[in-house]
Amino acid sequence: MTDTTLPPTTALARAVWRDHRVWLASALILAGLALVDPGQALDSLGFTADALLRTAPFLVLSIAVAAWATATGADNLIARAFTGAPAVMILFAALAGGLSPFCSCGVIPLIAALLAMGVPLSAVMAFWLASPVMDPSMFVLTTGVLGLEFAIAKTLAAVGLGIAGGWVVHLLGRAGGLADPLRPGIGNGGCGGGKLRDPKPVVWRFWQDPERRAKFGREALSVTLFLAKWLTLAFLLESLMLAFIPAETVTSVLGGSGLAPIALGTLVGVPAYLNGYAALPLVGGLIDQGMAHGAGLAFLVAGGVTSLPAAIAVWALVKPRVFALYVALSLSGAFAAGLLFQLWGTLGIG
Repeated sequence: MTDTTLPPTTALARAVWRDHRVWLASALILAGLALVDPGQALDSLGFTADALLRTAPFLVLSIAVAAWATATGADNLIARAFTGAPAVMILFAALAGGLSPFCSCGVIPLIAALLAMGVPLSAVMAFWLASPVMDPSMFVLTTGVLGLEFAIAKTLAAVGLGIAGGWVVHLLGRAGGLADPLRPGIGNGGCGGGKLRDPKPVVWRFWQDPERRAKFGREALSVTLFLAKWLTLAFLLESLMLAFIPAETVTSVLGGSGLAPIALGTLVGVPAYLNGYAALPLVGGLIDQGMAHGAGLAFLVAGGVTSLPAAIAVWALVKPRVFALYVALSLSGAFAAGLLFQLWGTLGIG
């Protein structure tokens, strides 16, 4: 039954839930708290408001970066990352994925375009692994929530994961078995592929063009609403986590310097990941309660690359052997990043 055949009230309810489900989830949580524990409801509301105010400067900068990238067309620079020798393509694809902002079309259609156009899977995988983990807006917010050292570590993890994954695929591809990675019937990437088929010049002084100024405003509003709803939910969940999950429980499961907390953080990151921005406050709260920094980084990297929505999209796009390789590289890379970050802190290098 489609929405056009549903009763008007049911269709309206579905549309409201589809468009505003994150805000509604936050409202429902607060309403439930108000019924069972009014004091905690007020505490959680105050905690969320205070956290949003503390991160406001980073939010403003993050929004400005995202809107600037869209208005100038800086995301068109991606096309330049996929030319040259394999080693060059892998390096620049990983850097493009880890350091550059892209449009809201998303990485999945872009990947389809890259593969359909014959770009080597090694370079595509480098970009694919790095892009969900970090971008300039994410760097700014990670700095505000978890600190500069964590933001730098996450950036290095993104680029390092991309480079390592790209080389693994390159070596496996030389041995055969990774040809023709797309499933039958997958197209050329739609709007995301346009940046590769017909890259436009970057207009750095976008404010001189009325159309680009309008695009800046639209993107700024879109990103503001997106970040506001997800961070509100994340800070609300963090307040509940701090209130109801004993710190000693977190410390015993995810604390310490051994391999087990990092491995657990890697595995838990896949199903528990909400959203790249929403995950930051949750990890910050867990670290405050005793979670190992390495486990926190592993959680963020693994969840960013292999969260369930992303994994479903990847599965629909590529053949099973490529999907299995994608998951294996993601999890092993996240574990390695967490382990190195933990070692860095243990040795007192940072």
